[in-house]
Amino acid sequence: MFNKVLIANRGEIALRILRACRELDITTVAVYSKADRDLKHVRLADESVCIGPNSSTESYLNIPAIISAMEVTDAIAVHPGYGFLAENADFAEQVQKSGFVFIGPDPETIRIMGDKVAAIRAMKEAGVPTVPGSDGPLPDDAEACIMMGRKIGFPVIIKAAAGGGGRGMRVVHTEASLWNSIQVTKTEAKSSFGDDTVYMEKFLQNPRHVEVQIISDGQGNTVHLYDRDCSMQRRHQKVIEEAPAPGINEEARQAVFDSCVKACNDIGYKGAGTFEFLYEDGGFYFIEMNTRIQVEHPVSEMITGVDLIKEQIRVCAGEKLSLRQEDIKATGHAIECRINAEDAKTFMPSPGLVDNFHPPGGLGVRVDSHLYSGYTVPPYYDSMIAKIITHAEDRRSALRRMEGALDELVISGIRTNTDLHKDLVRDEAFIEGGVNIHYLEKKLGL
Repeated sequence: MFNKVLIANRGEIALRILRACRELDITTVAVYSKADRDLKHVRLADESVCIGPNSSTESYLNIPAIISAMEVTDAIAVHPGYGFLAENADFAEQVQKSGFVFIGPDPETIRIMGDKVAAIRAMKEAGVPTVPGSDGPLPDDAEACIMMGRKIGFPVIIKAAAGGGGRGMRVVHTEASLWNSIQVTKTEAKSSFGDDTVYMEKFLQNPRHVEVQIISDGQGNTVHLYDRDCSMQRRHQKVIEEAPAPGINEEARQAVFDSCVKACNDIGYKGAGTFEFLYEDGGFYFIEMNTRIQVEHPVSEMITGVDLIKEQIRVCAGEKLSLRQEDIKATGHAIECRINAEDAKTFMPSPGLVDNFHPPGGLGVRVDSHLYSGYTVPPYYDSMIAKIITHAEDRRSALRRMEGALDELVISGIRTNTDLHKDLVRDEAFIEGGVNIHYLEKKLGL
């Protein structure tokens, strides 16, 4: 086991990693920007190093600064959390070349899964169900692309191979507009990601977003921790997540679990990972794999009792996976609400001083947050400031528990999206379960 881990992140996930390290008796190093000197995990870490000014480009994305911090503190490994450098293959490679351990998959695995075309090809070979599509980059031939669109069937979606976070994609409803849409997407992809490779897929009209959590040791041992539904989204950003996904065909569910486990073993995957799918009419369609821990990992932890961060650290330290699939049982239901420092109606960010923070509590209530009374939310980073998670014996009970938790939550001094969550957990369609990925935007009139 590592004796010292550097946490290359900020906010609630940095605090979450620190807590896991403490339970494993690992010394922690916090790196922070000048704006983040008062973060809770920075105060609690055994050591802390300022790695740059407020801008994330000059701090949390500054690879030389992070590696230098590892060198001066004699850290053995680095945990990237999510976001920032978590899925940056060059960072993972430079960490390894510098003699340290990256807590995550090997750089080559990150590269394959970060390239959507290569990822889809790898998943097809492993038997993971995929969306009908071009099965590779689109050629520079208008007629060939039009023929491909006809074969797949309109509407189709053009996606950047290097895209992510909802960027680099365009839905095409007619044959006449296909070639122009491809050219526009290629230009945007080149500008945003430095790579103009695009591919084509069938556009599913009203799918749900369902994902499968896995943990693998890179030594042929992989387990799944069931699925999550993340369909409540706004502009491709998740708002509420839950586990397990309600109303899923059990035969299809088990088949997709088995295919994800097989895919991990086939590619020698190491660490925590998530397979993301669109689910429509009883079928799963792979869209991408996230090679890191995810924001919504707590709901999987709550229904299984497995600490994903600790398991992630163990397998990346070279230990064999201690979990067996038959030992992992899904118990009850869990729901997570992402609390953001933003206006609940306009979604404009709302940084500033938190006068008072009172988190909810009680049986089955978990709060992952770096907030405290007197903390100032900076304007430079993602607006998420807390995650409220509830767990109960069934979905209806978990929703009722969430209602109470949101009513108890107090965050004053800044605006938050708490009122939006209060509305959503009382929404009749959401209570019934199984809303699609377009539901929230239609509800909000976006």
